[in-house]
Formats: sequence, structure tokens, C-alpha cells
Amino acid sequence: MNTKNNKRRRKSISAIEKAFIELLQTRNFKDITVSDICKLTGLNRSTFYANYVDVYDLADKLRERLEEDFSQQFSANEHNAYLGTDGALRMFTHIYENQLFYKTYFKLGYADQNRILRYDTLRAEQDFHSEHIDYHIEFFRAGLNALLRRWLESGCQESPAEMVAILKAEYRGR
Repeated sequence: MNTKNNKRRRKSISAIEKAFIELLQTRNFKDITVSDICKLTGLNRSTFYANYVDVYDLADKLRERLEEDFSQQFSANEHNAYLGTDGALRMFTHIYENQLFYKTYFKLGYADQNRILRYDTLRAEQDFHSEHIDYHIEFFRAGLNALLRRWLESGCQESPAEMVAILKAEYRGR
């Protein structure tokens, strides 16, 4: 029976995701087919279709899992303020430990949708007292995405602690 927690099914899903991520490192998303994934995994197309509607569904489910994993790094009482020093270090550490997933996340364009990076608007309003706070927030998110993208593209040569220091220097400790 193909139940959700079936060990064989979980193994197939893992193999499909790994193959998809591997293919994304050398190909554009639009050039990846179900057949390519099945050839790489040695699984039948029926196994793929038992778990996903198509490659787009696979990408969406992978994104959802990554976003959930990211958000679990932060406790509910942090009010989505991920970017205090402790939160920033946890964020950079998590990304460092999951580089391939985040490279994939950026490559698929999901980071541009600002789904995982939340910003403490109350703190920003206190720090900036600006009627244009929405512009500040978007500017900060775009800058942070660019910083993360660059770090990932360089193979995360700097440590997570060094990245926190870079972020703080750019943000002037606010």
C-alpha cells in the first residue's frame, strides 16, 4: 500500500528530489523532464506520478518542504524577527548546512518571492520612523537575497559567523 509514511515511498521521494536537484545544477528547470529524473533514479514513471503531478509539482513540493524546514529553525515567540544576531546566525548556519537546497531555491526563483525571509516591521518602524517603511523593507529583503545568492554562488567560503558580521556591517547594527 502506498501510504504517506511508507518507507519505500519516502525512499522514492528522496531519490526523486535528489535527482531533480542534481539535474538543476547543470540544466535549466524548463529542460528537465520526468523521463530524465526516472533515468537518473532508476524508478518507473508510475512511481514519479504516484507522488507528483509533474515536474512543476515536484518543484513546488520541494519548495514547501524547504520553507517549512527553514521556518522551524525559529521559535514562534520570535515574532518572525529572524534577523537579530542569534536569528541571523541560525539562518546562515542552516543555509550553510543545506547549500545545495538553497542553491536550488534561488535557481528556481523562489527567493525573489520573499516567502522565507520575514522582517520585523514593528522594529523597523521604531528604528526608521519612516512613512516609507514598506520601501525600506523591500530594499532590505532584496539586499539580503542578493547577499545570500552571492554567498551560495561562491560556495559559502565565509563562515556563518562571518556572514552575520558582514550583514551587521551593511545594516549598521540596526
